[in-house]
Amino acid sequence: MERSKEPADVPGTADVPGAPGAAGAAVGGVARPPTIRAVAERAGVSKSLVSLVLQGSPRVSDAKRQAVQEAIDALGYRPNAAARSLVARRTHTVGVLLNDMRNPWFVDVLDGLNSLLHAHGLRMLMADGRLDRLAGQEFARTFLELRVDGLVVVGTLPDTAGLAETAARLPTVIAGNHGPRLPRVDIVANDDERGARLATEHLLGLGHRRIAHIAGPGPVGELRRRGFEAATRAHGRAADAVVEPGDGTEEGGYRAAVRLLGPARGAGRPTAVLAFNDLSGIGVLSAAGELGLDVPGDLSLVGYDNTYLARIRHLWLDSVNNASHEVGRRAARCLLDRMAHPGAPAVHRLVAPELAVRGSSAGPPGAG
Repeated sequence: MERSKEPADVPGTADVPGAPGAAGAAVGGVARPPTIRAVAERAGVSKSLVSLVLQGSPRVSDAKRQAVQEAIDALGYRPNAAARSLVARRTHTVGVLLNDMRNPWFVDVLDGLNSLLHAHGLRMLMADGRLDRLAGQEFARTFLELRVDGLVVVGTLPDTAGLAETAARLPTVIAGNHGPRLPRVDIVANDDERGARLATEHLLGLGHRRIAHIAGPGPVGELRRRGFEAATRAHGRAADAVVEPGDGTEEGGYRAAVRLLGPARGAGRPTAVLAFNDLSGIGVLSAAGELGLDVPGDLSLVGYDNTYLARIRHLWLDSVNNASHEVGRRAARCLLDRMAHPGAPAVHRLVAPELAVRGSSAGPPGAG
């Protein structure tokens, strides 16, 4: 008989114990979704054969496959993803832990990340590391409890104490940051030092001598500062270079710019500014406007990250394009490889930046 050729019921796709066989059976007046048993009864086959169809097994005849598919369509049946994941020991989900969802840079990274993960049947579960000082540790452990298949950490987290423990048990990739360096944890990031150097050399090439850098936090901030200082030193302008601390926010950029450009600076104020990121650059634009300084007539400005903010027409900000979409795609590729080969040595990949010149930089005042 045909039933003797079918395997035992697959636990991950069977009905919940006690579920009614009929589609849409009501409990307490609320219609329940159709079950796999209802599909089997309508198609005239066993639940095991329906399971094989759902798994795409080649062991099912075309006629039976069509009958099952017609029953699924007619009943509106949807497989129980949670139950199926218990059988496969995979949830087909990837945890994504972000430094700060408010930063527009992450939008492009997530777009690149999701495009490849989605193509491989994986869905993203996101958490915002800004919500708590210890979020890096807490959310990483939460992802373990959710049994995600892998983890992508995007940006600089406030606390990475729990990351090493999580990475030892879960395929993990860091995107957009350069650390921490952990065994079997891949890193995909922009070449931040090179990008800051490109922007600084652009301003020096326009003739600026008094250039300021509004710095940012974490390893990325340190590398961008290092690139700025290396460029000014190489061109003999280190003595005129100024580094002003910032925090990567628009408000932080505004406050730093007021300190740099205010009346107290007098004739010694900078004629050009390299901001840590586009958000900081927007803050500089606001401060310059309040102080009566024209950009780029009185002050040249370059941001970093080349987010959609830099491309808004009335801002039209020069910015370092750090290929955020490509960083996301490469991080996804690394995670897929890491899931397939969890014991492979860790890799550190850098994406080359480019400078996008628009309308916020020109020669210094009085140069031409």
